[in-house]
Amino acid sequence: MVARAQQPAMPVVAFIRGGSADTSVDRVRAFRKGLSETGFVEGQNVTVEHYWLDGQFDRLSTLMADLVRRRVAVIATPGPTPPAIAAKAATATIPIVFGVAEDPVKLGLVASLARPGGNVTGINYFDQEVNAKRLALLHELVPKAVRVAVLVNPADTRGTETTLRDVQEAARTIGLQIQVLNASTSREIEAAFGTLARERPDALFVAGDAFFSSRRVQFVTLTAFNRIPAAFGTREYVAVGGMMSYGTSLDDMYRQVGIYTGNILKGAKPADLPVVQSTKFEFVINLQTARLLGIDVPETLLATADEVIQ
Repeated sequence: MVARAQQPAMPVVAFIRGGSADTSVDRVRAFRKGLSETGFVEGQNVTVEHYWLDGQFDRLSTLMADLVRRRVAVIATPGPTPPAIAAKAATATIPIVFGVAEDPVKLGLVASLARPGGNVTGINYFDQEVNAKRLALLHELVPKAVRVAVLVNPADTRGTETTLRDVQEAARTIGLQIQVLNASTSREIEAAFGTLARERPDALFVAGDAFFSSRRVQFVTLTAFNRIPAAFGTREYVAVGGMMSYGTSLDDMYRQVGIYTGNILKGAKPADLPVVQSTKFEFVINLQTARLLGIDVPETLLATADEVIQ
């Protein structure tokens, strides 16, 4: 007991996720893997405090004030943009490792990708930049589609603005008509699908969003009930029955955030760690779901998929 009392306290990492705990198991595992690659194991030589916002970003200011007061060792904010911005606004000294879809320079998080400066660095995972590609793949799967509904979460203002800009520009190029629907709660998701049932668009594009991801079973159930082909941002939707997804490998992004967090715990300064840009993307098709919707997936598309779920 005496020896244990003399041991220094383990450093504390605040891990902040925009979604919910029960839908983030794979993400946490990837983060832990990155930490372990730098020699840190949760519960052995580092304490990780997990915070799940479940899309409620209004909790951020209180949370950040508490973390700054307690002087945690690192704040890790992989996922939606609001936690990273709130962390930077709260402290200029505690190291912050972000994972954001938008340009971190434009967001004001870092001075440049190569030389972040200050106390912030992280991963730019290009979620928004793949919106046009995801819409194009959806159109290849549903070539007769004319009207596509786009479902966004207005609570994530920045993400929504970027998604709509990208999708509307891509839609004009392809020749599609876009109908925008909003949802920030589970009940509003139900209401959006009520609108879809009445107006019957040809396909659905679901924006990448942490809250949406935490409701992926609800999404897949509703798309199946309404028999509407839908495109999602991550493979987790497809694994539970969604038709297709295209986007950055988020597991790889979370692992990278874990690696940078571990490097900082070992003494590296955020200002000296260049922002990493994701290069790993995933195109996943659920062939059974496509068939149930009466969609004949072209062999050329199957050949380009990273994963086909039978």
